[in-house]
Amino acid sequence: MISKNDMEENNSPVAENSQSEILKKIKHNPWMGSTAVLGVIVIILLATMFYPNLTGNVVSGSNAGGKLVDYLNTRTGGGVSFISAEDMGNIYSVMVSYQNQTIPVFVTKDGKYFVQAAIPMTEEVAPIDTPTPTDSQPQTLTKSDKPTVELFVMTHCPYGTQSEKGIIPAIQALGSKSDATIRFVHYFMHGEKEELETYNQVCIREEQNAKFLTYLQCFLEDSNSARCLTKAGIDTAKLNSCLANNNTKAKQYYEVDKTLSNKYGVQGSPTLIINGVEASSARDSASYLKTICGAFNTAPTAECSKQLSSASPSPGFGTAAAASGAASAAQCV
Repeated sequence: MISKNDMEENNSPVAENSQSEILKKIKHNPWMGSTAVLGVIVIILLATMFYPNLTGNVVSGSNAGGKLVDYLNTRTGGGVSFISAEDMGNIYSVMVSYQNQTIPVFVTKDGKYFVQAAIPMTEEVAPIDTPTPTDSQPQTLTKSDKPTVELFVMTHCPYGTQSEKGIIPAIQALGSKSDATIRFVHYFMHGEKEELETYNQVCIREEQNAKFLTYLQCFLEDSNSARCLTKAGIDTAKLNSCLANNNTKAKQYYEVDKTLSNKYGVQGSPTLIINGVEASSARDSASYLKTICGAFNTAPTAECSKQLSSASPSPGFGTAAAASGAASAAQCV
């Protein structure tokens, strides 16, 4: 049996480091495997046996579940919804819906702690996402005469599409002054449609590059690929040739992106890489331009002085602007 002294010994720098690792895992994979979750539940249940007053006043399962869902939405950028709650004695088991999946999560009975290392759900909790750089907190960028800019996304990730809408005007403003590429992460999260569209886009990018951004801007409006192939004037015979034989050629192009994504340690969509190093930027066009211009040894005055929109695009498809600060650091992970 675990003693009270054993519990006190766990309140150490080693234990704190373990909690820090769990926080990192929540950022990159909010839904850890069921085995790991159950292991944490056992620890929490044992802890509450020795510390029965840990969680204070009990609230209803729906109340605690609602608080947990609100918290999870702040960590994932939204999309989590409450289904039901079940009393498990010392904690509530809460069923939630996320990305078309029904997932069990757990919360203490006062609605204050998400049961994965007992993370307090209060406003004082520091956000896990890397903060957007500001003038008072400039980031250090690796500089070059002609910065290499690579934005890694998933074609149907709402935050990837948000970042694409923001960065395209910055890429266009800089023209040949930078070497900018929209790339794709090394895994798919949004089903067959995402995989097929990735092959579609890598073929256009590699074989009809002059039309790629026109196609992509159209696709970001409503994800209607057929309409956008026509609007961008894509040579469909050439595209079909690239996609032939079970996407053999397209997969070869995508393999380059996958290799780079793994090399850089990309763990979410979007991820911005400048001169081979991960960089941070707000997702509006003005911020992207400023961030990229900060990576020049000598920034081109005319291009970097262009006035672009400072309104953050909305996540997902469509042309609306986002609410202030909406999903400014969220990723599909």
